[in-house]
Amino acid sequence: MELPSTKPYLIRAIHEWCCDNGFTPYIAVVADEHARVPREFVRDGRIVLNVGYEATGHLKIANEGITFQARFGGVARDISVPIGNVVAIYARENGAGMAFEPESAGASTSPGGAPVGASDGDHEPPVPPEPPSGGRPKLQRIK
Repeated sequence: MELPSTKPYLIRAIHEWCCDNGFTPYIAVVADEHARVPREFVRDGRIVLNVGYEATGHLKIANEGITFQARFGGVARDISVPIGNVVAIYARENGAGMAFEPESAGASTSPGGAPVGASDGDHEPPVPPEPPSGGRPKLQRIK
């Protein structure tokens, strides 16, 4: 019998940690045919989404995928991302979080989608900012 993946549990835990500590949780996603995301914001086959409660409506992080509603350029959109397409979750403010091995067929693209906020005109820099201490953000790979 194959054990269930720990990935959705880790994503939920880091999301909760971010929210409890006043950080903004972002997810990096492989934007293939299985992910329902706004294609106009996809860069190099990836997209980074703000999944904070303030930026989303009806957020659900289930074992199979992440679904929520968000506004992009003033237009409400339904977002759906399979858990296998999530390649990282991290806090925008300090980069603390976790990276995962891509599980989807389209995941062989190079990393680096531009982060997209789920509110009107909320565009962030393409990488998480440096933490205040000047050290590099650290993400742990989970296989």
